[in-house]
Amino acid sequence: MRQFAFSLFTLFCLFAGAATVNAAESARAPLILAVHPYLPSAEIQQRFAPLAEYLGQQLGRQVQVRVGRDYEQHIDTVGLNSVDIAFMGPASYVKMTARYGVKPLLARIEIKGKPILSGYIITSANSALRNLSDLRGKRFAFVDPDSTMGTIVPRYVMQQAGVGLKQLGAYQHLGGHKDVALGVLNGDFDAGAVKSEVYDELAPRGLRVLVKLPDVSEHLFVTRADLPAKQVKLLRQALLQLKSAPNGPAILRAINKEMTAMAPVADADYNSLRKLQRAVEAKPE
Repeated sequence: MRQFAFSLFTLFCLFAGAATVNAAESARAPLILAVHPYLPSAEIQQRFAPLAEYLGQQLGRQVQVRVGRDYEQHIDTVGLNSVDIAFMGPASYVKMTARYGVKPLLARIEIKGKPILSGYIITSANSALRNLSDLRGKRFAFVDPDSTMGTIVPRYVMQQAGVGLKQLGAYQHLGGHKDVALGVLNGDFDAGAVKSEVYDELAPRGLRVLVKLPDVSEHLFVTRADLPAKQVKLLRQALLQLKSAPNGPAILRAINKEMTAMAPVADADYNSLRKLQRAVEAKPE
């Protein structure tokens, strides 16, 4: 009996030791910073690598960048708490919260001092298109269906002008904003929708603005629901103080050349987009 009790005690110690080891290994495992594929994967890795290194230094733990396969996968990955930190587009965030609930919020980005996302419906510089009604019967390029400035906002603006999907000659969802701009430049599409950052980069090659889209609250960072509160606090502080860090401005500009800071964020900042998105969903065609 004494030998049996000893064996049980030994097994208990082994299991307890294994649990401690697993917990320690989990604490040392890299944190995953997930980003939606709004640009080519290699470019996103390059842009976010300095931020991942900075956050890793602040936490004393490695942070790795992971790019989602598409927007929908990114939304579900964040919603299911499968990644530790996530950079999300406004429309993706709204969809994620509707499906899974609010996650701990860290910060939203500022462009030229404002936490506002802007975009355009664009066409080629020599196009005959002059207003939204001219899009009837034309070929239009959207970004991913869950893209804020690449799909949701332009669809709302077009619907308000009486140009739904059925009124277009053809339309297609492409992989990213640059794909849309290049598609218009190459003549594959008569018009398309992109965020202002991409338009500013490629406009000199022969693009012009057909319509400026309504501004919405900018992209933001969130964490998984069960990330320890201490780490959430450290991450939030690290992001909000980034512009004052020794290499902070360079880290910001690596993500977006016009990014100036990270700003506080609240779920209510996206309520106007929620209304706009519901209007689009109410008229699927």
